[in-house]
Amino acid sequence: MEFKPIVYEYKTRLNWTGEKKATLSSEGKPDIFGACPPEFGGHEKIWTPEDMFVASVELCTMSTFLWLAGKQKIPIKSYKSEAIGKASMADGKMKYVSLEVKPEVMVFEEKDIARAEKALGDIERWCLITNSISTKVDIEPSVKCVI
Repeated sequence: MEFKPIVYEYKTRLNWTGEKKATLSSEGKPDIFGACPPEFGGHEKIWTPEDMFVASVELCTMSTFLWLAGKQKIPIKSYKSEAIGKASMADGKMKYVSLEVKPEVMVFEEKDIARAEKALGDIERWCLITNSISTKVDIEPSVKCVI
């Protein structure tokens, strides 16, 4: 029997709307409006590729954690996070030089704190987005118990 790896495909479409702005779409999902950032001659208050890059790392971190917590049957009360990406010239090109995600997780019981921390520690192995980029992602979690 031959083993064939699963291949997932994700499709998006972009429609330039003028003035360094565009509409992003993916079938069955709401459109997202995007633009070049102000520092590159674009617009304020509109999602940029730079925002979306950081957000994709942050969202994949959450998704991966919730998947791991679900597999281990860790009840989660809440999850929120903040992510910071720093871009700069490095090796003669502009790129992200650091990415940091700070998840804050609330569990229902003290015994689940260590289990949730372990799941957060396993994200690096399983997160599709962070495994697909060259910038190291630092995850600085905080896990607390609802009291």
